[in-house]
Amino acid sequence: MSDGLEVEALTVQRGDLTICRDVDLVVPRGEITVLLGANGAGKTTLLDGIAGMLPAASGTVALGGRRIDRLAVHRRARAGLGYAEQGRSVFSRLTVAQNLVVVDRSGSALERAFDLFPRLAERRDVRAGLLSGGEQQMLVVARALATRPTVLMVDELSLGLAPQMVRTLVDALVELAASGVGILLVEQFVEIALAVGSIAHVMHRGRIVRTDTCAALLAERTSALSPYYLGGAGGSSGGSAGGTATPADDEN
Repeated sequence: MSDGLEVEALTVQRGDLTICRDVDLVVPRGEITVLLGANGAGKTTLLDGIAGMLPAASGTVALGGRRIDRLAVHRRARAGLGYAEQGRSVFSRLTVAQNLVVVDRSGSALERAFDLFPRLAERRDVRAGLLSGGEQQMLVVARALATRPTVLMVDELSLGLAPQMVRTLVDALVELAASGVGILLVEQFVEIALAVGSIAHVMHRGRIVRTDTCAALLAERTSALSPYYLGGAGGSSGGSAGGTATPADDEN
């Protein structure tokens, strides 16, 4: 059994609709695992199901060899599962430092955040609502790390950000993985994600339809992924396999 995150036959619903079906994936500690797919493929729903924000109709979720799928959201976080959700949700009226202290009053969250993102140290007394989009994303990741997760799920890290800021954030994830944290990365800049990941899973219509090394998919580039993004595999269009930014998943 994996010492990281292990998902087996997970089926997740939104309301009465089954969005993800029989999903299997493993996120080892110390590696970046990439989850790809067009808008509506089911990526965000899958992460919400793993985190406990949506109910699982069937299947199991284990972390470090311990089943967590029956635990509440906050207990999964305490068990070591971090989640940087899509949408840059910060406490806009609180300062950068206060956003982190809310999660961890020991001060270690501040130290870790400022080591990982020196820009946040410079902005520590600025209200979060006044930060740039990239700075807010740094804060979202830093706050997710405040619970000291062994595995961190990151949904659409680069949404709406300039390429240089995306590179800064991705470099931070590489550093985290090197420190032993397992990363499950949903990312619209496909080539950037594949360049730093080890294993990639491609989702289509709520299922994992291909699992391969990131190096193999990067070598094939658009020939491997375009069918799932552009409709050639029976899906509707939406998104790009070539690394161009696409809109956020609305119902995925």
